[in-house]
Amino acid sequence: MMQSLFEEPSIKQVIPIDDGELYLWHSLFSQHSASNLFSHLENSLKWSQDEITIRGRCVPVPRLQAWYGDSESHYAYSGITLQPLEWTKELLEIKQKIETITGYHFNSVLANYYRDGSDSVSWHQDNEPELGANPIIASLSLGETRQFQLRHTSHKHETIKLNLPHNSLLVMAGAIQKKWLHQVTKTKKAVGPRINLTFRLIKH
Repeated sequence: MMQSLFEEPSIKQVIPIDDGELYLWHSLFSQHSASNLFSHLENSLKWSQDEITIRGRCVPVPRLQAWYGDSESHYAYSGITLQPLEWTKELLEIKQKIETITGYHFNSVLANYYRDGSDSVSWHQDNEPELGANPIIASLSLGETRQFQLRHTSHKHETIKLNLPHNSLLVMAGAIQKKWLHQVTKTKKAVGPRINLTFRLIKH
């Protein structure tokens, strides 16, 4: 698989944004490799539906998740404590590809599986202490296109909406996790499944 993943480099698109850095790559892998990756990850990752605490009440996360990474890369958010599963060969290959084109290093990945339009993630910031002051999140989308939204914390009228298609990579850097919220909303449109791999660096 490694040879087919490393083809012509994808072109980085700089998305203008105040108080942060936002970059987007399209066609990260060959179309054949991207389709094979989606099918393999859909069927091989150890998906589970966790519960989060909202206003003192435990509710199911509206999507499936799996946490992989180096043995010491423990992660906690919204009352969930994630213990890393051992890297798979495919996840390591994807990580290496993303590290090569972005220049950033990662030691963990939160995989999200959106089964249909009723799966989502609400407004939030990836600002947990173990991610450091200005965390870099590299988010690979495979499968169905879903809309990704950002909203400034101080100027709530200031929003950005991006359609993230199959085989695209979005990188959030700088002060984004301090100054912006982000979400993937539910949709009533008939949409198929989407896998989102969010690579992170857990600091100790």
